[in-house]
Amino acid sequence: MIVTTEYVDIPLPGSPMRTFVAAPAAEGQYPGIWCYSDIFQLTPPLLRFCVRLAGYGFVAAAPEIYRRIEPPGTVIPFDDAGRTRGQQDAAGTTVAHFDADCRAGLDWLSQHPRVAPGKIGVVGFCIGGHLAFRAAFQPDVRATVCYYGTGIHDGKLGQDADAQSLARATEIRGELLMIFGTRDPHVPDAGRATIDRALQSSGIRYNTLLYPAEHAFTRDEGPRFDPEATDLAFAEMVRLFRKVIQIGKT
Repeated sequence: MIVTTEYVDIPLPGSPMRTFVAAPAAEGQYPGIWCYSDIFQLTPPLLRFCVRLAGYGFVAAAPEIYRRIEPPGTVIPFDDAGRTRGQQDAAGTTVAHFDADCRAGLDWLSQHPRVAPGKIGVVGFCIGGHLAFRAAFQPDVRATVCYYGTGIHDGKLGQDADAQSLARATEIRGELLMIFGTRDPHVPDAGRATIDRALQSSGIRYNTLLYPAEHAFTRDEGPRFDPEATDLAFAEMVRLFRKVIQIGKT
């Protein structure tokens, strides 16, 4: 599919939530996917991911996750200073604020004229993988994909030392896909085992996929990019979204 793109400023108290939106150019309504970035916000790799996803028949909307701290349009560089800045922005944001912005974003997406009613999914990377996991608590989210979500196994998110995300897994009503690289130091074997035990106990519908790759292996800039693992994981994500949201199976 050919895709159109735009930036939209979602009006919210304090500062708008700038959001990149990629959608099929063909008329009609499509499932909406709320797409969470890593700590660097709306970088070129994340925008390319959204465009690619939209080409499969989805409205992909990616918000700036630090809208309460950074001015609209802030893209954090992939360097040491940028990493420090992104981590500091994360540490300066409460989980309550992340959750509130999630709900506001999902409300906006569900009302988008190109989004089919009741067809909402979420995907996220790194810290965005954790934010996506928490978005799955929302009752209208039908499918969620978490790419190498950090802090899920130990609870660390933003200002909160323990956001209790795993303890709330029973609230997930949709289907969940967890994606990890086996050489990821941020989510080691023990961390993945902790997540798996909690999800098994929760009784939710989920699947875990492992690839022989490093953290951020889907980022198509830098030495950790793994094209094969990226393509395989992308295909599994699209398969889930089509099965649960686009086709409407339960």
